[in-house]
Amino acid sequence: MTVKVIGAGLAGCEAAVQLARRGFDVELHEMKPQKYSPAHKYHGFGELVCSNSLKAARPESACGLLKAEMRRFGSVMLEAADKTAVPAGGALAVNRTEFSDEMTRIVKSYPNITVISGEVTEIPAGNAVVCTGPLTSDALAAKIRDVCGEGLSFYDAAAPIVAADSIDFSKAFFQTRYDKGEADYVNCPMTREEYEEFYEALITAESAPLKEFDRPEESAGMRVFEGCMPIEVLAKRGMESVRYGCMKPVGLTDPRTGFRPYAVVQLRKENREGTMYNLVGFQTNLKFGEQKRVFSMIPGLENAEFVRYGVMHRNTFIDSPRHLDRWFMLRGSDNLFFGGQITGVEGYVESAASGIIAGRALADRLSGRQPLELPRTTMLGALCSYISDSSVTDFQPMASSMGILPPLDRIIKGKQERYAALAERSLADLDRALEDCK
Repeated sequence: MTVKVIGAGLAGCEAAVQLARRGFDVELHEMKPQKYSPAHKYHGFGELVCSNSLKAARPESACGLLKAEMRRFGSVMLEAADKTAVPAGGALAVNRTEFSDEMTRIVKSYPNITVISGEVTEIPAGNAVVCTGPLTSDALAAKIRDVCGEGLSFYDAAAPIVAADSIDFSKAFFQTRYDKGEADYVNCPMTREEYEEFYEALITAESAPLKEFDRPEESAGMRVFEGCMPIEVLAKRGMESVRYGCMKPVGLTDPRTGFRPYAVVQLRKENREGTMYNLVGFQTNLKFGEQKRVFSMIPGLENAEFVRYGVMHRNTFIDSPRHLDRWFMLRGSDNLFFGGQITGVEGYVESAASGIIAGRALADRLSGRQPLELPRTTMLGALCSYISDSSVTDFQPMASSMGILPPLDRIIKGKQERYAALAERSLADLDRALEDCK
């Protein structure tokens, strides 16, 4: 039997491989290189456009736990990431180009996956997984709206990247918070006076006009997902907003003074060679000239060479609680599944995870089996429950979070100890569920 997967992003690649491993012939449709979305530039599969980080690796963190669960399913994204990782302290970060090339190689290595290039403009009738991403082409988006209604939109922003050799290390220094892991982060410390001057420049800087495809409906207004909020938007919430966010100085010591700075800008490796660094948490929609002016006020970046300026683009997603079940299948359809950010999961890892679940569930249904019931105590199960909870009336995108897991049956006061116990329970419950379904 032949099944279709639309889109060769993270979710689409995961879905295609899950189906191929179970013996199905897969037609993987990808519109690149014939056509690119406004945010994509590279021809390979699984292109990362916002950041090179797949977040924390430790299982007692939310995204680390999600990755540990995905490894139980043979995640192709994590297979590629492990081979193309760059140093990033306690995070899993990759060389973007090498990662995309490895994803492409792995997917194309399956003889029962046929890649078909070109834009898809109709929704398959069934036996398909649609993973067309947050910038689904207009023609297909119109068909999805016919099925799912107008849906919602929010705005996603990317951070600037600077050349490593343009950073002034007489001011900047290497350190990881609390010295956990390798000191892979560059830290640019600020005094109170420097922070206040920077803050004033940031909140008064001029933003770039949105491109036509990024403009919201006039009646809808702008919806910005918290996890990707432009730093200038966050800063306007108050003087301390970014100092308690991406510029928090906790766990760091300025070697010039021997004390904790008032505020810190952290930079993370963009590639394995360490020739480029991105400004962590500095997603922005400021005009390029304004980015140069304002971000050059950061100590250590006065003469920084900006390899890429920050950009902002639109994401769209389905009102999933109304339309999708816990396996990402369109309710009432003939095995039509969706995967990726269009379902309302937020983040690279979460998008890939949804593709795993959708692809596996489609394979199970076509094989006459009940799809795996993911325990609600797992991060995968909690995300699936969130996007399919019909009681939700104002649906918003959700990233992995320990807060969406059911509480433990005992009280553990320390947060790290509590998170470790939640992770231990999640993995144990998932292992039992996988064993039971063999």
